[in-house]
Amino acid sequence: MTLSAPIHQNMPPRSPLAMQAQDLAEAPAPRARSAGPRRSLGWRFAVFGPALIGTALLLYGLYGWFAGSGMTGLEWALLSMIGATFVWVTLSVSTVGVAVAGILAREDADDRPPTDVTPIDVALLVPIYNEVPWDVFGNAAAILDDLARRKGAHRYTLFVLSDTGDDSIAAQEWQAFQTLKRDTPATIDVHYRRRAANTDKKVGNLLDWITGWGAAYEGMVVLDADSLMSGRAIERLASELSADPDTGLIQTFPMLIGADTLFARLQQFSNIAYGWLLAEGLALWARHEGNYWGHNAIIRTRAFAASAGLPHLTGRGRDDLILSHDFVEAGLLRRAGWRVRFLPRVSGSFEETPGTLVDYVLRDRRWCRGNLQHLRLLGTAGLHPVSRFHLFHGAVSYLLSPAWFVLLVVWSLLGKDADTNIVRYFNEANPFFPDWPPAMSHIDSAVFLVIMYAMLLTPKIAGAGIIAAYPKATRVFGGRTAFLTAFAFEVILSIAYAPILMIQQTKAVLRATFSRSELWSPQRRDARGYPWAMLIKFHWVETLFGLLLLAGLIAGLISFWLVPIVFSLVLSVPLSALSALNIAGRAPEGLRLDSPHTLREPGIVIRARAERALLKGQLTAADKVPAE
Repeated sequence: MTLSAPIHQNMPPRSPLAMQAQDLAEAPAPRARSAGPRRSLGWRFAVFGPALIGTALLLYGLYGWFAGSGMTGLEWALLSMIGATFVWVTLSVSTVGVAVAGILAREDADDRPPTDVTPIDVALLVPIYNEVPWDVFGNAAAILDDLARRKGAHRYTLFVLSDTGDDSIAAQEWQAFQTLKRDTPATIDVHYRRRAANTDKKVGNLLDWITGWGAAYEGMVVLDADSLMSGRAIERLASELSADPDTGLIQTFPMLIGADTLFARLQQFSNIAYGWLLAEGLALWARHEGNYWGHNAIIRTRAFAASAGLPHLTGRGRDDLILSHDFVEAGLLRRAGWRVRFLPRVSGSFEETPGTLVDYVLRDRRWCRGNLQHLRLLGTAGLHPVSRFHLFHGAVSYLLSPAWFVLLVVWSLLGKDADTNIVRYFNEANPFFPDWPPAMSHIDSAVFLVIMYAMLLTPKIAGAGIIAAYPKATRVFGGRTAFLTAFAFEVILSIAYAPILMIQQTKAVLRATFSRSELWSPQRRDARGYPWAMLIKFHWVETLFGLLLLAGLIAGLISFWLVPIVFSLVLSVPLSALSALNIAGRAPEGLRLDSPHTLREPGIVIRARAERALLKGQLTAADKVPAE
């Protein structure tokens, strides 16, 4: 790609650091591998043991029900599908159980920062691609100001690494950089580099920096375009990296901010009210085999360069870039003997979230393609078993949607009794087919649905229960009544949107399977609604399937217990339109889905909003000045 505008650059003297692509077929000789504490094995048994036992008990009960008239191939397939979906639900439940047990046992979750640290040089890296300049540089200004106020032990340098291909956006980036450099405290250096081509996307962008300037920095904090971190959080990460020479990467738990729309508030409330409990459980059992989410984390630069270089995936005439690279990089770091830690209690780590259902789905399509790619990487030599699990879980999180969809179709075909069982009808019409399956009664359907929904909602109920039990905790959500109202509203909305997301993720899996690439565009940050015509085109599959189920419901052919799913799919277009509704200042208390970060925004968030608004005014005013 040839750019017509000048390629602006303001960088320090080069300090190259070699970084080679790793051989996935042969594990390197690991450095003195540091084993995790033995108590991690106990927590892992506590997570996986109950999940496997619970799934086995469910399958045993269903087998006894199916086997009354002899098992057929179709029955075995259905039983396997139920087991494959249920085990992942029970894993979430047992992770919450481990988190609660860890809290009750006052298990150390690395909540105490180290006291004696050696100052290190840390690079703050912000890779961007056609992003809104005032948002990126406004966030950066807030971060640097907060760091300078702390006057911590470590030395920081900010690098904005642009792969922007739009010359007009790039011109604004350069203006914004000059403003940021002028206003940044003298104790922190600020640099900007724009590449001529977006080679290998974010992976190539970071590779270019590491091989050009990485040797000068002990650690690098990787930020996304919408990332925001307080000076305290960054200082804590740098101190942890300095104090633990065996650690190669430390991941924080980013909290969601900037949510005004219904869908964004739904995600934000869930992230803050329940996500912390899953994060606590993950930190307890993952220990030094944690994962990496691609941003809001600190990485030991030399460890990353030596052990986490990514090759292209080749074979069958294909040459593919590894897309969801963060999971793979974490696994390669651990393979080389470096610890990968997760510190969920480090406060001050934030990111934004898609504002509408459509924006969420568009981002999810890219993630789906990358996560399914992990299946090709499970055979990587030398990976720790927990790292393989992270890769497998990333792929399964998307494959579950087609599995749920198949179960929904089968359940619909079973009808509500023997007279409406379509599968039975075709079997009776053909004597060569066995009489399958046993008629599922209303109570059987109800029990099965209640079990599944109970397991899916258990993490939410556990998180909400802990908060509701403590008056101090409910006060930061606006009081007990407001919190419980928001909790009930969030559960209702989650149930309403879940079938739509199931269909969309099924489509994403099919797209990733049968197409070579996914159109990439920057995430929209302004949360605008979409025209109705576009929503109809986007959701026609869900709507059509919902109407077919509705016809079966009206005709008395399918179980009454599918009503929530039926109406969610039929109303997918209006629900999608509703997702863009701004509820921040309009909805009544409780229905606003308020959380601590909406009722009392962190200071760094307030500062970032002010910086973004100020910079936007300056850049847009400059664009209106006529050229001389």
